[in-house]
Amino acid sequence: MQNSNIISTDNLREDFTLKITPIIKNEKVKRMDKYIQHGNTSTLEHCIAVSYISYCIARKFHIRCDYNSLLRGSLLHDYFLYDWHDKDAAHKWHGFHHAAVALKNASKDFELTDIEMDIIAKHMFPLNIKLPRYKESYIVSLADKICSSYEVICKRACYRFE
Repeated sequence: MQNSNIISTDNLREDFTLKITPIIKNEKVKRMDKYIQHGNTSTLEHCIAVSYISYCIARKFHIRCDYNSLLRGSLLHDYFLYDWHDKDAAHKWHGFHHAAVALKNASKDFELTDIEMDIIAKHMFPLNIKLPRYKESYIVSLADKICSSYEVICKRACYRFE
């Protein structure tokens, strides 16, 4: 007998794709594809991977949360819109400051929930020392570290959206 609580990977990907497609088709969000995040992975590819891993964590572990805010916040968590690899004094402390820049940009371009703002502002925990307020923020912070590590080590995106 099959457990009805178990979500197949195919169903999870299909559900994820349905939920994020309207967001990633947004022209403002597409701008993230112009910037490299880690290795050969664009910021948009990275954010999609973080979103997918966040969604998988929440669904596979049956974590009750605001899935829409989880997905939107994770997709916008690195919405800083610059190439942090450029030799520029403003990018020197990128790891410490980009979350605030991403939140400022996202707040200007989108209407955000409190959860989405917290995800964006605190995804670098513990580096930015700001404790996440919501479980969605912790999930995205964890997924971001998983994806970033994979992208740096393997020089490719941890998830490919198709």
